[in-house]
Amino acid sequence: MRATELPLPGVLLIEHRVFDDERGAFFESWNERDFAALGIGARFVQENVSRSRAFVLRGLHYQIRQTQGKLVRVLAGEIFDVVVDLRRSSPAFGRSCTVQLDAAGARSLWVPSGFAHGFLALAGETRVQYKVTDYWSREAERTLRWDDPALGVRWPLPAGVEPLLSAKDRDGAPLARAECFP
Repeated sequence: MRATELPLPGVLLIEHRVFDDERGAFFESWNERDFAALGIGARFVQENVSRSRAFVLRGLHYQIRQTQGKLVRVLAGEIFDVVVDLRRSSPAFGRSCTVQLDAAGARSLWVPSGFAHGFLALAGETRVQYKVTDYWSREAERTLRWDDPALGVRWPLPAGVEPLLSAKDRDGAPLARAECFP
C-alpha cells in the first residue's frame, strides 16, 4: 500500500496493493496496522454506501460537531471527488483539491476531520462506499455550497448539463457564511 499526500494537509490518496491471478483480483481495503503506519489511526463506527445516477452531485458535506474522518472508495462507476479545508487555523483554509476515483482502480481517499467532502458521479449506477469515524448527526451536519466561486472547483459537467442535487445540497452555505472549524 502506498499513500500520496494531496495538496491539502492530511488528505491522502491511498493505492492498495492488488493481487491478480486467473480468477480475478484481491486487495485489502482496510488494514488497521497498515493504515496506522501511514498515520491514520482511525476507528470507524459506521460504513455507508451510496448509489447514484450519472451527474448526481452529493455534497459538500461536513459535521461541525461529531466530526467525521472518511475513507472513501468507489465500488462501481467513477466519481470526481472534492475536498475543502474548513480549518481556519490551516494555511490551506478555503482551498480545495480534487481527484477522480473509479471502481477499476484500487484506490481510496482519506479525508480527515475538518474538511468538507463531496463528489459528482461520472457514470450511471455509481456506488461509493465510505467508512466514517463518528456517527451521523442531523444537528451537526452542514453543507457547503458546491458551486461557490470562492472554492474554485471546476466540476466536469458536460456543456448544458446541470447536476442532480438534493434540496439540502442546492441550499448549501457559501464559504464566507459557512460555520467552520477553529
